[in-house]
Amino acid sequence: MATHTRYWLTLRRLRAHGAIVALCLWSLYLWTIATPGLQDRNGKLKGTDFLHLYTLGSLAVAHRGADLYDINAQAALAAQRVPEAAGIRYLPLYPPQVSTFFAPLAHLSYGWALILWWCLSGAIYAFCCYSIWRACPNLREYGGTVALLALALPAFFHLIAWGQTSAIALACFTGMFFLLRDRHEFLAGLVLGCLIFKPQLALAAVIVFISLGAWKVVAGAALSAAAQLSIGVLYYGIEPFRQWMRMLRNVRALLPLLEPNPYQTDSLRTFWSMLVPRPALSLALYTLSAAIVLGLTIACWRRSPTVPLSLRYSALLLASVLLAPHLTVYDLVILAPAFILLADWLVAQPLAPSTRQLGTLLYLVYMLPLLGFSARWTHLQLSVLAMAAALYLIWRISCGSKAPESVRDQASCAGS
Repeated sequence: MATHTRYWLTLRRLRAHGAIVALCLWSLYLWTIATPGLQDRNGKLKGTDFLHLYTLGSLAVAHRGADLYDINAQAALAAQRVPEAAGIRYLPLYPPQVSTFFAPLAHLSYGWALILWWCLSGAIYAFCCYSIWRACPNLREYGGTVALLALALPAFFHLIAWGQTSAIALACFTGMFFLLRDRHEFLAGLVLGCLIFKPQLALAAVIVFISLGAWKVVAGAALSAAAQLSIGVLYYGIEPFRQWMRMLRNVRALLPLLEPNPYQTDSLRTFWSMLVPRPALSLALYTLSAAIVLGLTIACWRRSPTVPLSLRYSALLLASVLLAPHLTVYDLVILAPAFILLADWLVAQPLAPSTRQLGTLLYLVYMLPLLGFSARWTHLQLSVLAMAAALYLIWRISCGSKAPESVRDQASCAGS
């Protein structure tokens, strides 16, 4: 949010761009769903992916654990409960306990359940952004700008439009940041383990903390994940859990069903699979690039306490997105803390070349998901390139970082 006249990314320009994006996205979406009934102006079901969550909750209410991974049974139940959903099918990959979490919503009609889920997701997102902003002293006078850019974040728009669960993942990452900041490593691990409902988002963090020897975090994560999975076992028995494990083992063969529109995904795996049509070669490139991303992230964390937690945690969030084997555009909402933390750090820095470059890359990571549809023809996901470049630049900055004592005192490394 630097306001230097020689730097193109001024505060005034940021506000203008945020206002334009927010106005365009939300006015268009409101117009699209402002129709009677459950179908929007394009003939699609409102909430899209929320139908799957609503169906899972309905299965939990009926205690139909045997159908948690039966696509045909779920499609029939969805059409029965929501006639407008006839013909819609979803690949069931959530662990069994997720269905029990949505059982209360299944007691409502689909329309009211969707409205309640929208409100809950929006409230979680707003609280997470507000909490991170309150922890950033250099952004205190920019509260209005932060709120505007949070509202305009394309990932948040997709989160609401798709009716997805990524707000809960954002809450996990936000809580983990504060616990690491306060050196509550085991509690941070407990929060990390809650991501077992979307395990692909926890992959990078687990590997990083194991590499750091942060065993309190790892133990907390393992305990939390096991406790959450046990809910499904206690409710349904062991068989649905076994079916879920079989689905995970076969997930690579099911990717065409899971990702019918790869251009709506943002991770290194889909970046290479779209760019390189040979599966074996794209997998090798994904593995190599993932190893580099992990190496850079681990290196940033090993430089604690000279590297502030805001930089290290932002690197971890970027790595979490890049490494995820499956990540759709709405999951980018977990980067919201990184945008705020990095902006806070940038405001306090002299306007050096590296600062300008990081500011520009942060802007691109924010905006480029708006152009994700172009990958249908170019097969090039520009957002992934921007995220990788931002992570690399954070690593470069961390190499020469000498934090002042006030920052060192607050910095925390989970392995310390």
